[in-house]
Amino acid sequence: MTQSRDRSFFARLRRQAAIRLRGGWWLLRNRGPSQFQFWLIALLLGSAAGYAAVLFRKGIALLEGLVYQTDNVARLHSQAEYLPWFWVLLVPVAGGLVVGVLLHHFTPEGRVRSVADVIEGAALHEGRVERRAGLASAAASLITLGTGGSSGREGPVVHLAAVISGWVSDRIRADGITGRDLLGCAVAAAVSASFNAPIAGALFALEVVLRHFAIHAFAPIVIASVAGTVISRLHFGDVTEFALPATSVLAFYVELPAFLILGLVCGLVATVMMMAVFVAEDVAGHVQMRLRLPGWLRPAAAGLMLGALAIWFPHIIGVGYETTSAALTGRLVWHEALVFAALKVLAVAITLGGRMGGGVFSPSLMVGALTGLTFGLLATAVLPDYSGAATLYALAGMGAVAGAVLGAPISTTLIVFELTGDWQTGLAVMVAVSTSVALSARLVRRSFFLTQLRRRGIRLAAGPQAYLLGMFTVSRLMRPTDHPRAAPPDACRDLIEDGLYVEPGATLETAMPIFERAGVPFLPVVTRGGKDGPDLVGALFHVDALKAYNRALAAVSKEEHG
Repeated sequence: MTQSRDRSFFARLRRQAAIRLRGGWWLLRNRGPSQFQFWLIALLLGSAAGYAAVLFRKGIALLEGLVYQTDNVARLHSQAEYLPWFWVLLVPVAGGLVVGVLLHHFTPEGRVRSVADVIEGAALHEGRVERRAGLASAAASLITLGTGGSSGREGPVVHLAAVISGWVSDRIRADGITGRDLLGCAVAAAVSASFNAPIAGALFALEVVLRHFAIHAFAPIVIASVAGTVISRLHFGDVTEFALPATSVLAFYVELPAFLILGLVCGLVATVMMMAVFVAEDVAGHVQMRLRLPGWLRPAAAGLMLGALAIWFPHIIGVGYETTSAALTGRLVWHEALVFAALKVLAVAITLGGRMGGGVFSPSLMVGALTGLTFGLLATAVLPDYSGAATLYALAGMGAVAGAVLGAPISTTLIVFELTGDWQTGLAVMVAVSTSVALSARLVRRSFFLTQLRRRGIRLAAGPQAYLLGMFTVSRLMRPTDHPRAAPPDACRDLIEDGLYVEPGATLETAMPIFERAGVPFLPVVTRGGKDGPDLVGALFHVDALKAYNRALAAVSKEEHG
């Protein structure tokens, strides 16, 4: 009898638990997560993104070890010097061929997704990114970096983390604000796990991806960032990526003007690096069109150029942390550092222009360290009595070029500190980073990522007042011809004859300048293709467009200041 009562008691407990779980899931999906639930989701999401970063890094190391026949991928270019020249030549070609076929089948236009697409997803798509193309891009970038591509691993990891957060957002039917916050959590964890840098990871998500520092997003993003760092440290240990010599000290304050000049030099170098990638993309596209080369062969052609370059200069292979470490420890002479920096810029332009995959963060760190070392060796030779160590210039240059490329002076400065563990030289790094970012922002659209988006017609750099106009299509806001307050047909025909009309697929970015120029209360909406000219399907009223635009601006302001 007692056993029967016990079984009945536990059965009731199970039923009650199941009912509460179902009720909690219903509330989560239909009313959004509570604060506690959101923080728990942030913790789980940060752990998942951290594991994605760890697995991606280990996958690259495994592939590099196989194709370049080495057990120590941290000294990859040193090992490549002893391989047969034809092997160094053909490995990137094979990798590019696999990447081309992969992207051809799984992406609409054969383009690798990157951080720019994550920023677009945060601004325009409620924190979502393309899932199928994103997974294919992660695989393509892993193959690129494992077979000699000259790019970075952090960009692909950021997009992979965004794919995970988008999946979670869809499962819980997250609204725009929640979706963007979850995206920030995933990005923070991915960056933190990649660099073992929890502070910089959190600020990178806020500064670069979400592009605001709202209080409501800060706590969950920090939780996710810490989770990603813990995952990374469990697998790779609590060690900094680079070790600096003990002589990296600042010669009092008299040396600060030199770091101002270094910042300007790094701003120019960062601009050259970014423009080299964009020029390479344009040239590669033009050559591909002229030669009628299939899109899936474009990465292989880029791999052939990289392989030929790597025969003589294996320093360009992969992420480049071995060469970066050599620069930070002063194991290069000035002309070596200068040549390696120029060749790395060329190799990055070939890799990304050839659509092989990867990011720009690690390459910008390498180019910055080499630029800084070159400047430092020359500066300390000219004024040895007023100079500290040349390696300090390499550290400052690393942050200055990376900060300008990313358009993220705060998080980049912190990443440099956390990568090296050297907090005593912060003044020099901050001076160089600030001047570099200030100069490069006047020469490009604020950053590499925002310039990429601008080249696709997405104007995020101008702020929400510009890009929000592109979010509203005319078909979404127009009043159809059968609307109770539709525009008069005769007035619409007169406007059409004057050339004042828009099509349903246009956006407010097209319509608002016409309103401002013509001063009319509405614009006819027409479809083309009819035998008797454009067919009238409705009208877009200026007041409706302004209301939608104002609501969107208010929502953005509320999110950023909430």
